[in-house]
Amino acid sequence: MLAPASWSDDGWIERSVAQLESWGFQVRLGAHARDRRGYLAGRDEDRLADLNSAIRDPEVRAIVCLRGGCGSFRVLHGIDIQALRRDPKPLVGFSDITALHRVWHSIGVPSLHGAVAGAHAKTVRDLLLGHVPHVVRAIPTQFGAELTRPGTASGPLFGGNLELLARTVGVLDFDLQGHVLLLEASKAAGLGMIDRAMTQLIMSGALDGITGIALGCLEGFDDYEDRGWTIIDVLRDRFDLLGVPVLAGLPLGHLADPITVPLSVDCGLDLERRELTCSPAATKDPPDAPGTRTSA
Repeated sequence: MLAPASWSDDGWIERSVAQLESWGFQVRLGAHARDRRGYLAGRDEDRLADLNSAIRDPEVRAIVCLRGGCGSFRVLHGIDIQALRRDPKPLVGFSDITALHRVWHSIGVPSLHGAVAGAHAKTVRDLLLGHVPHVVRAIPTQFGAELTRPGTASGPLFGGNLELLARTVGVLDFDLQGHVLLLEASKAAGLGMIDRAMTQLIMSGALDGITGIALGCLEGFDDYEDRGWTIIDVLRDRFDLLGVPVLAGLPLGHLADPITVPLSVDCGLDLERRELTCSPAATKDPPDAPGTRTSA
């Protein structure tokens, strides 16, 4: 387990390690996973060293991030891409970890958008073992579910935190032609940031040719309004420009019990049944039995 972004307290680290071990995995904690430097989990060079060490270690079969927060963006250009190509292994995380998912996606290595937490934590275990992903059903009462738009959509699934996706425009190659876009957002960004992020992605051409949108949690925006508009108004206005089907209300992102889904794999949006279905996240050498592989 690694801390490539912000730090976690000791209690969270111990609970996360215990969760993985309860599934039969052997766990290695990054050398700097307990470091602290302001809101970061230590110095940039140390967090990057932990990440590259896990990528280069043939015994490590998955890289699980302790949390998001802030800091992943700082290490993007130092990641050992060639080592990851030689020995592809999934990355697990969400929120700020979206920046790292962008690197995995850029070279065609599947990763997992989610966390080892909550009532659905076991979905991480199932996906790491190569099981067929759970069908994710939208929750009609979840805030934002009314943004669902009819139609059908399929293609590789990729995305994550809206702001982090926009920040990587111009930093990493960005081509989502034929993809289904996964989005989730946190109120920490505010409506203006949501608007700017969506507009940047659209105006940069990054979203040209997407086939649909899978919309997860809009955390903290339930009662938030800015001069008569809510996040529903902002997203509806931006989604109108894209003109693609939208499946909203998915239990993905900043939730107490998020469901984990694989990225960079084929998926389908069934708007009539309100379901997201994904293919397995196949890597070169997925764990085939608990206790036989190491998760870092």
